[in-house]
Amino acid sequence: MHRPDLPPLRPEHAPASLDDVSPDDASTDSAGPDDLSAPETPQVTVTSETRTTATSTPVKIALLAVGLLLIGLNLRIGVASVGPLLGPIREDLRVSSSTVSLLTTIPVVAFGAFAFATPRLTRAIGMHRLLGVAMLALGAGIALRLQPSLASLFAGTLIVGAAIAVGNVLMPAVIKNDFAHRAGLMMGLYSTTLFVGAALGSGLTVPLQSLTGAHWRTTLALWAIPALVAFVVWLPQTLRAPGHQPSGHDVADAPSTAGEPSLRALLTDRVALAVTALMGTQSLAYYATLTWVPTLLQDHGMSAHDAGLMLSYSSFPGILASLVTPALARRMRPTWLPIAVSVALCVLAYLGLAIAPVSLAYLWMTLLGLGQGAAISLALSYLVWRSPDTHHTGQVSTMAQGFGYLFAGLGPVGLGALHTLTHGWGVPLLGLGALMILQLVVGIPASRDRHVLAAPGD
Repeated sequence: MHRPDLPPLRPEHAPASLDDVSPDDASTDSAGPDDLSAPETPQVTVTSETRTTATSTPVKIALLAVGLLLIGLNLRIGVASVGPLLGPIREDLRVSSSTVSLLTTIPVVAFGAFAFATPRLTRAIGMHRLLGVAMLALGAGIALRLQPSLASLFAGTLIVGAAIAVGNVLMPAVIKNDFAHRAGLMMGLYSTTLFVGAALGSGLTVPLQSLTGAHWRTTLALWAIPALVAFVVWLPQTLRAPGHQPSGHDVADAPSTAGEPSLRALLTDRVALAVTALMGTQSLAYYATLTWVPTLLQDHGMSAHDAGLMLSYSSFPGILASLVTPALARRMRPTWLPIAVSVALCVLAYLGLAIAPVSLAYLWMTLLGLGQGAAISLALSYLVWRSPDTHHTGQVSTMAQGFGYLFAGLGPVGLGALHTLTHGWGVPLLGLGALMILQLVVGIPASRDRHVLAAPGD
């Protein structure tokens, strides 16, 4: 269930293998989509001032790679660590389920909103410096949760979401710029760190609280430490001279905007709309379950420790599904079959959680991880496969993840509201099942082998 989705890390993503990239994409060095949630950006303008691995020493290359992977590790921890503690937070603050669910809703909405703002920030200060600023902001937002006020808790959560959104957008561009000859490998490693970060956040938060005996605020604030470590390792990259501006007011390590299709044109294209809707539905389901599955299991008698571990466990089948699904999808006919399989796996998991949530928890979380891992990998793959070149991929990705995450923000608060109204989990799980029908409906046109903005008959 954990993935980089985020767009880029929900997992908010998972990469497609090099064999999964279409011939059109291969010519533009597209290495497949990323996770958890990071949009593919327009083609990067590489100048003589832009440092590449071709002219760097092995030590500098290793430091750059480690810095990138540490940043990826942090792009899901700040959100995934909240879910296992929603119960204690709700009781301590004496708020409703729908109110406390805003702690996971706000970051998802920020993923979408700040996806649209990131390109302008990138052109202002450059990719590498902006990534460093994002890590500082992430650490500050997590640490702000220490303040004993509801306003500080939500303000810190908003900062966390904004920082992760910037990282989601920038990571693929930096990888393409600095590891052009190893983009496939680096994107795979990056996507893996998104899964690992989500698993660490959901699986270790409750044990960490038990080990330290700390208040839930202190426990959440401890996750600022990995963000600060990532910033320190990344600091040499923020000191890189951006050089003179290649065009207009863009710094040297900012992406070029030449050749991009307009967002207005994409908003009227059926293929782009289908890909966006698929991204939104699978993200909504993922973040809703990420938020509430631990509470659901606890309400049925499972300990908070075990509930967090179950959520963490689901990331392992999710990793497997996200890695193999793109390769299988390129070979399966009809093209909508992989979407149908992912939907069926999730529906079975929801049904099981409604009937026997604790006794067969491992089975349901396995099915859920497989279904959601397949869904996110397909959604991210379609960003590449339905685009004729990297310029289109960047815009389609921004549209899909921007609007998709804004829609996905309804998931945690919506599921929490249904739980509050019905005082049970049957109706919320039924709602997720109905969402899977919509996911199948939009996934069918998204799966068709056709590019966005293609002329009729192409």
